[in-house]
Amino acid sequence: MSDRLAEPDYQLVMPRTLFTAEAARLLNQRELQDWNARCELLLDHAFVRGYEGGPLSEFREIAGGAGCDGPWGTSSAPRSSMTAKQRFLKDLMGKADQLREDMSHRRPYWRERKVGQRTVAVLDNAAVVHEFIALVDELENAGYLEKRFGKACVDDQRGDVPDTLIARELEVEGLWPLQQCRLVDDMDLFFSVVELLHDLVARPLTRWCHDYGDCGWHHRDFQIEPGRVVYRWRVNKILARSDLGLRLAEDGEDIGRLVTITDDARLELVKAVVARDDGEPADQVRHALALFRQRGADRNQKRSAVTVLALVLEERRHSVLIDALAESDRGALFNIANNFHVRHHDAKQKRDYDEFYLDWIFWLYLASIELTNRVIDEQTK
Repeated sequence: MSDRLAEPDYQLVMPRTLFTAEAARLLNQRELQDWNARCELLLDHAFVRGYEGGPLSEFREIAGGAGCDGPWGTSSAPRSSMTAKQRFLKDLMGKADQLREDMSHRRPYWRERKVGQRTVAVLDNAAVVHEFIALVDELENAGYLEKRFGKACVDDQRGDVPDTLIARELEVEGLWPLQQCRLVDDMDLFFSVVELLHDLVARPLTRWCHDYGDCGWHHRDFQIEPGRVVYRWRVNKILARSDLGLRLAEDGEDIGRLVTITDDARLELVKAVVARDDGEPADQVRHALALFRQRGADRNQKRSAVTVLALVLEERRHSVLIDALAESDRGALFNIANNFHVRHHDAKQKRDYDEFYLDWIFWLYLASIELTNRVIDEQTK
């Protein structure tokens, strides 16, 4: 079983967490008349294409009645009015942690073993744009752009709707269909297109086939956030193979916008603080993150972000921090903000310091805020 789930045709092309959430939602709607069709669409969206086998193919081969054998030929007793197809999805969801989200796990081939390491090619700008356009084509064929662009149907052509919409938002005409040479020549325009399409995608839950003139699938019942989750995840995989140093933010006030990448530890720190829901302090932290992470953030914007975090800590200085840090350590935190040109503006402050000190102060303060969040949680237990 585990070996089968590790095969290339079982590779996920959406986050494992999203697949399990969508599968669970479907399993809670087993009374739907078109349940099988909805499940087929989920499997079509969730797993890599280009193979004869795979979850979708095996799902279609299962007899629809209850009491049939489970997936991969394993026998199972009838379970609470589930059909064999529904049990297939349930079993697959239960083994989701064994599914692969990329091909990095594969065993090395001869040349890679001979060299002693696997070579990882870094994508240049032209390759990044090429991969992105291929992804957009894939998502469009899967219906992810149909909510905003409409369907290019033989009975009702959508005309220049995509180009008109893009031109209205970016004030640049003639961008659709996307052209590699034009985007490579203007990477700022390319980055704008990446962010715009994030706001336009939506994952369809149902579809129907229009066979006249080989028109193909028409998609319906769109969900915006799952579509954006898939889009961010797929685009970030492309960007991670480049040296651009950018990724689409997956949380916070700047979600769906390109931000400078950080190491995994700081990424986890960001996820922790933006998940907080304690009113104004959380809003202030998310605003500071957006200021700091925006592409091309200058010294003034970074200093403003640090100032916002310092204000959050100041409010907790004599309450929460008293239980988290010694008095001398609490004072050191604010000496940084007060003695460097961060919060106040007077001649005594140190102004001639490199910008990377602002980066250090920002992450120090953000980690301190997460520390106080944990202290607050302990105090409220």
